[in-house]
Amino acid sequence: MDYMLVHVAITACIAAVAGAAAMIAMRPLRVARQADRLARAQRDFHRQREPLEAKFIELAAATGKPRGLRWVDVQFDDDVLYARDRKSRLLKALVAIEVSFEAVEGGGMEEVEAVSRVRAATAEFIHDGDRWATKGRVYFNLAPSAAVKYLASDLELVAEEHAAERQ
Repeated sequence: MDYMLVHVAITACIAAVAGAAAMIAMRPLRVARQADRLARAQRDFHRQREPLEAKFIELAAATGKPRGLRWVDVQFDDDVLYARDRKSRLLKALVAIEVSFEAVEGGGMEEVEAVSRVRAATAEFIHDGDRWATKGRVYFNLAPSAAVKYLASDLELVAEEHAAERQ
């Protein structure tokens, strides 16, 4: 009987070691697949960027935020920061933007001098695994890198892409 227990224990140990070795051996393949998916998503983002930016402006302006202001102009930076949502594992592209507003008549902001100042913010785009989209989410007063730091419990930095490096 003891021989049988020893045999089962040894077999279980061998199986555990073999499983661990297989996972270690597969890691480079998994890393390579992740890098390939990221590169494809980055390529797709740049191919779809213009309509994504237009959709972002449409959705962000429709939120009514900031209250009493109308979105007049948005300038997008060429650099892109990619981060992964820790819970959903979805990839996000964060782009620095500068937003110009004007006061909405009767919105209570007509006399506020700061309305005419350009505001720095970050635009968020989401890759669902197949395509890029936006919900018009904006992080005011945060650059993309600051947004990742601010949301560190929710986001992890994946890649930074600078326009000068792409050209």
